[in-house]
Amino acid sequence: MEFDLGEEHRLVQSTVREWATSRLLPLAADLDRAGRYPPELIRELGDLGLTGVFVPETYGGGGMDTISYAIVIEEIARAEAALAAVLSVQNSLDCYPILAFGSEAQKRRYLPDLARGRRLGCYCLTEPTAGSDAGALRTAARADGDTWVLNGTKIFVTNGVEAEVLIVYARTGEEARSRGISAFIAEKGDPGLSVGKIEHKLGIHASSTCEIVLQDCRLPKDRLLGERDRGFRVAMATLDGGRIGIAAQALGIARAALEDSVAYAKERRQFDRPIAEFQATQFKLADMATRIQAGRLLTYRAAWVRDQGRRHTSEASMAKLFASETAMWAATQAVQIYGGYGYIQDYPVERHMRDAKITEIYEGTSEIQRMVIARHLLGDQ
Repeated sequence: MEFDLGEEHRLVQSTVREWATSRLLPLAADLDRAGRYPPELIRELGDLGLTGVFVPETYGGGGMDTISYAIVIEEIARAEAALAAVLSVQNSLDCYPILAFGSEAQKRRYLPDLARGRRLGCYCLTEPTAGSDAGALRTAARADGDTWVLNGTKIFVTNGVEAEVLIVYARTGEEARSRGISAFIAEKGDPGLSVGKIEHKLGIHASSTCEIVLQDCRLPKDRLLGERDRGFRVAMATLDGGRIGIAAQALGIARAALEDSVAYAKERRQFDRPIAEFQATQFKLADMATRIQAGRLLTYRAAWVRDQGRRHTSEASMAKLFASETAMWAATQAVQIYGGYGYIQDYPVERHMRDAKITEIYEGTSEIQRMVIARHLLGDQ
């Protein structure tokens, strides 16, 4: 059993860490304050092969594995969490379902531009009445000649403002709940598709979140992704991989909280000595480091199981649950170590705390992850 990264994975880690530290980290605070999505950085990530990490080279991607993907997301999130969210959606929620369920024509049409960062993607599943209960979605698609006509509203769509390739889920059958749902590929500019309300969020400000409105939106028949009425399977398989990405994002945020806290604790003096010498501070740092390492092992194992071609639903949920709650806990400890300075925007840990919270919510709340894990244990899946 090997616990060290191999040479290839270490190269990925060092390359992305160098880029994130030199190029992204100096911009992180300004991106957060301005809420600016940075297209120039996405293009650079595309040139590095990181907007299509596990897309095969034949379709313009990096041709790497899921462990590489987890490494990439963690390193980006350590510098700036919003860009990690953009990258996670691009890789796991847009490229993956097209790669796994798309026709050859769809793969050749969409993957090269997505994998090279020339076009941005988004994932349209959640609705006002269908969040954790995704099977309750109401967006409807009906066949009309050689087109599909979609009507409905999607909410909380990451990358939605800038996205040019949208994975959309709609009800095509009469059966209730998860049956009768199909997946579609929509494009910016399709008639009847528009951006609705743009959300103003607690954190990850440099990524957009919005409504996508479908009002008699017409798509060609060949935009159906996978089989008709089997879209819920597409959605759940996609989220299994996506949760590995969110776990990695959470690890990056937690690591930022730890590393910033260690540096601050060595510099900040109280009672004539650095606060790093106080046991209360040391215990916080030790617990942060231990939880982060445990979360990383869970995340890498989930990625490894996926790379073996095995079902990884439970492993992904465990990784996402533990890593996200670790990120929120570690960020809270970091603010406490900084004291009053941790509560002001001159220091990074208040941003880490705001960014961490979303990892406990999107792509399945912590409560949903516990339900998934419990069902696996009880043999209900």
